[in-house]
Amino acid sequence: MTEALTALERWSARLLARLSEPVDAAWLVMMRVLFGSVMLVSMLRFPLYGWVDEFYVERNFHFKYWGFHWVEPLSGPAMHALLWVLAACALCVIFGLFFRPAALVLLLGYSYVQLIDVTTYINHYYLASLLTLLLALSPAAESFSLDALRRRGRAPSATVPRFWLYLLRFQVGVVYTFAGLAKAQSDWLLHAQPLGIWLGAHTGMPLLGPLFSQPWAAPVMSWAGFLFDTTVVWFLLFARTRPFAYVAVILFHAVTRALFPIGMFPFIMVLSALVFFPPDWPRALVARARALLGRASVSAEPPPAALVSPRRIPLWLVALAGVYCAVHLVVPMRFLLHDGNVLWHEQGMRFSWRVMVREKNGSITYLVRQREGGKLWHVSPRKYLDRVQEREMSGQPDLVLQLAHHVARDFEARGLGPVEVRVDARVSLNGRRAAPLIDPEVDLTRVSDGLGPAPWITPAPASDPPRLRPLPQRGVALERVSVLGSP
Repeated sequence: MTEALTALERWSARLLARLSEPVDAAWLVMMRVLFGSVMLVSMLRFPLYGWVDEFYVERNFHFKYWGFHWVEPLSGPAMHALLWVLAACALCVIFGLFFRPAALVLLLGYSYVQLIDVTTYINHYYLASLLTLLLALSPAAESFSLDALRRRGRAPSATVPRFWLYLLRFQVGVVYTFAGLAKAQSDWLLHAQPLGIWLGAHTGMPLLGPLFSQPWAAPVMSWAGFLFDTTVVWFLLFARTRPFAYVAVILFHAVTRALFPIGMFPFIMVLSALVFFPPDWPRALVARARALLGRASVSAEPPPAALVSPRRIPLWLVALAGVYCAVHLVVPMRFLLHDGNVLWHEQGMRFSWRVMVREKNGSITYLVRQREGGKLWHVSPRKYLDRVQEREMSGQPDLVLQLAHHVARDFEARGLGPVEVRVDARVSLNGRRAAPLIDPEVDLTRVSDGLGPAPWITPAPASDPPRLRPLPQRGVALERVSVLGSP
């Protein structure tokens, strides 16, 4: 036992020494500047595009995350003011002004905005909150200025422990790895769906459109996406393959940005992948640019000075980071606790980096019946929701359940209750024929949402998705053909 404890102590000491090694802070400066710039643009888009009113002020009903039913939007003027405050905080992050308070306000305010309505959930919003958290806790403080990157020499004026570099690399690696693992399923790899559906909607696109109409396009691109997500982190980790991998990152996200309305996600991933480069990459880039402009010679630069770490990483911080990493490895895997296809029942879908792996279209009608008297109403979700909410809700059982409870409360508030609420929910997954998503015999007012099994959700269709051949130069027109010889 004593020998084991001694070995553990030695291993812990080596780990702490490695994590405490000083590295050039230039990478963290640029991460702060670039990420702050993306967040500034993202915050400005909300008020400038009218999203504050559309998503938070004008909606009559907001879908809630489990455990966060108490989160409500502010008044219209207050919501607008909040987004402008968050934009100001992002600007402070860029320039390192009041960095930690500004980053914490940005984190809390941005997370609050995302918690208001589930239908605004996007993977890159979640990622942005996590990166903001890590930057807020990191030593990316005011003292690390852009002036340090313009020094003629390569010697850094500030250092940070290697610990922070590894933690940011872990976070970026988790996104790519789980996005790749989510594609390791038959719909994506064997049937090239839903990519085949999406490419079929872009056959009229200049240059690339004719390629998308070819029968091999969707399978090739599906496998390319799977292989990219599952391997790019490993190629980024090695110096010899890193430049080529980063070019692949840029090209991959440029294509996805051109094809799909996924907001700031490509920009966040392209800049986040820079954490895999050596810590002094911004200084090296500046030195090379000066050399190309004839203002300096790379060979004439003085060698880097010996780096001195500002402080040793405490063991409690390493332990806390270990918990953080464990959580972000376990949360995406929680779908394994539920039987069936996660793309269908959606239990464990959110916060798992399942980026663009399913296409669901649904038709929802609520059947509301008085418990006494038996009067029946057919209620459309459009009575309570806007177009975006209705589209997002139609394929997500927990949101269908939330609206059922809201419908029941509304009827009772109008003196028409108590009522039973059942639902006719027919949903198509990745091009399959629409099938019932929820048991139509279940009174949803007697069902509570939670983390456990949901027997009121029907099993996923067992059939394979249809094989669709895009028709050239016809945009969204698709032609259904036989699937493995069956009609």
